[in-house]
Amino acid sequence: MSDKTTVARMIDHTLLKPEATAADVAELVSEAARLGTYSVCISPSQLPVSVPEGLHIATVVGFPSGAVHPSVKAFEAAQAVRDGAEEIDMVINIALAKDGRWSELEAEIAEVRAAVPGVLKVIIESAALNDDQIIESCRAAEASGADFVKTSTGFHPAGGASVHAVSLMAQTVGGRLGVKASGGIRTAEAAQEMIKAGATRLGLSASAAILGELS
Repeated sequence: MSDKTTVARMIDHTLLKPEATAADVAELVSEAARLGTYSVCISPSQLPVSVPEGLHIATVVGFPSGAVHPSVKAFEAAQAVRDGAEEIDMVINIALAKDGRWSELEAEIAEVRAAVPGVLKVIIESAALNDDQIIESCRAAEASGADFVKTSTGFHPAGGASVHAVSLMAQTVGGRLGVKASGGIRTAEAAQEMIKAGATRLGLSASAAILGELS
């Protein structure tokens, strides 16, 4: 079992609801600082945002569908970096994975990678893929220079993170990339299961409740 402080430093404290206001984001930042999370993850339109020292800023690109042109994702990523984002979570074009168009998927990720000097996380929407597609998507992310693979947006009707997907992703990247579990993690038990399966980062909106269950 990971302790409260260790888990907190694995959390991207997340607010991606489209109706979130500037006041909501300010509250998120304040809560993240109080909880000791690694970062806040917010929509790119909410950037720039002021955070206390030690708290990192993440945002999303091509979110939540992933079904936009790679050049648009790269532009969005570059703008987010200019606006202060240190980490970019990009959604892949899921159709490329479903169709097995791996060279195109690699090219898409590489185009965003070129626009991001900091950490790049690749959201593969694992609940919408079969095991072979999850494995090949992770391989494409690694081949394109990503730093993390990430399970889910949390917005797809197929669902969010699963222990099976996290384990499969962790086995595929073999510690060479981080693994972010995100989407539907609402209890400390679920968070611990993801960590045990190989998650090195957690995307959580229920951070306070989850950390409140830990000692």
